[in-house]
Amino acid sequence: MIDDLINVADFERVAEGKLDPGVAGYFFGGACDEVTLGENVSAWGHWRLRPRMLAGHGEWRTGSELLGGELSMPILVAPVAYQRLVDPEGELAMARAAAAAGTVMCLSTLATTRPSEVAAAVPGGRRWFQLYCFRDRGVTLALMEEAIDSGFEAIIVTVDAPRSGRRERDLRTGFGIPEGLGVPSVQAALGSERAVTIEETFALMDPALSWADLEALASGCSVPVLVKGVLTAEDAMLAVEHGAAGVVVSNHGGRQLDCAVASAEALPEVVDAVEGRAAVLVDGGVRRGTDVAIALALGADAVLVGRPALWGLAAGGEAGALRVLELLRAELELAMALCGCDSPAGLSRAHVRRAPAAPVYSA
Repeated sequence: MIDDLINVADFERVAEGKLDPGVAGYFFGGACDEVTLGENVSAWGHWRLRPRMLAGHGEWRTGSELLGGELSMPILVAPVAYQRLVDPEGELAMARAAAAAGTVMCLSTLATTRPSEVAAAVPGGRRWFQLYCFRDRGVTLALMEEAIDSGFEAIIVTVDAPRSGRRERDLRTGFGIPEGLGVPSVQAALGSERAVTIEETFALMDPALSWADLEALASGCSVPVLVKGVLTAEDAMLAVEHGAAGVVVSNHGGRQLDCAVASAEALPEVVDAVEGRAAVLVDGGVRRGTDVAIALALGADAVLVGRPALWGLAAGGEAGALRVLELLRAELELAMALCGCDSPAGLSRAHVRRAPAAPVYSA
């Protein structure tokens, strides 16, 4: 069936039809009125590509380099929590799909599979670990140590969740994580024998995290540390100044602060502020290879996709997630070719312009 699905939107429709309404609301929804959720997608359409002709290329490659490692494409799998809600194998299937696609899978702190289990199941895959920082620094360090000891190549510290956003779809459906579906890495770090609920997990996180805390974490870490949740030039500069090897332009998929700026709109100022001193990645609303091309042209080193990969997982397990990644790669390659570029590195701001402004009033 998945061979009949030809784009990300097809996978979205199939996934929504297969999932329980509460689970679908948890993964599909955003904060409050979901303004940012929608603008994350539409904001990529605020840009237009400028094709270049007669470039003389007969072959194209989507491979790129990021933090010292080679990727088949500048498209990574973003961290998404509780993946066994949509597929029995959850993160293990997603890790296999990412490895088969030749890219990085980012494992969430709130994963239903421990980092060591992912590493054992997919030893050849490239992996990064997304980290929430806990009030108990021992828990934070235990999570980091398990990931690093298991071969995870980078730590992504999520900084835009001092409190959980108001997700009204979940309030309407009464959604809760099923009993017994816990976060085994957090349980191990806490020494808990029972599954820890999502409410308990967030209550243990540190809402008072500071730039000094980030610097201490980065300076003591043996792998690169990236900061996820940056939307302004000011925070981008602070991240670099406090030891971040990269920043992820992100508003948490529109799930935290509604009416926050869309990732596509924030990307140019973050790129300009970083000035090449660190890697710049972006997530939020990427649904097409043209979105990826626009992000790269605006200066991103790579994008992360969360919901699209999860929709693939929900629609067809490992094979579905892999097909989503392959579709995005094929669309990116086509966009590059039509822009006169034989590799992602060839895309620059010369290849984009702002779209014409929509009229405020209709006739």
